[in-house]
Amino acid sequence: MPAQLNHSIVWCRDKRRSADFLTDILGLPPAEPFSHFLVVQLANGVSLDFMEKAGPVAAQHYAFLVDDTEFDAGLAKAQAAQLTYWADPARSQAGEINRHWGGRGVYFEDPDGHLLELITRPYGAPEAM
Repeated sequence: MPAQLNHSIVWCRDKRRSADFLTDILGLPPAEPFSHFLVVQLANGVSLDFMEKAGPVAAQHYAFLVDDTEFDAGLAKAQAAQLTYWADPARSQAGEINRHWGGRGVYFEDPDGHLLELITRPYGAPEAM
């Protein structure tokens, strides 16, 4: 069997706050405890396992492929929370979304500064080039 991504640890200062933020934005079921993690299960079998740490958290990037309805809901939740959002990962196009490869994309930060991205089309989708 070829290698598959199974899970990734998301370091955070407050695992409940961070996991709840993500599940709310993505419209997912609540995170489940497993050992010292709070686990958010994604639709493709990959999980994000939130784990607390003391001190600074190094920001990471997490991109989520969603459908148009999920995109609209996630963006509306980010706007309702008055989060700054951008069309680009460099954060130079505030208050905008992108339309790469015939889809839509947006970036915003979670409570620990991780850059979350919602996209409706995989980047580089051959049929959209």
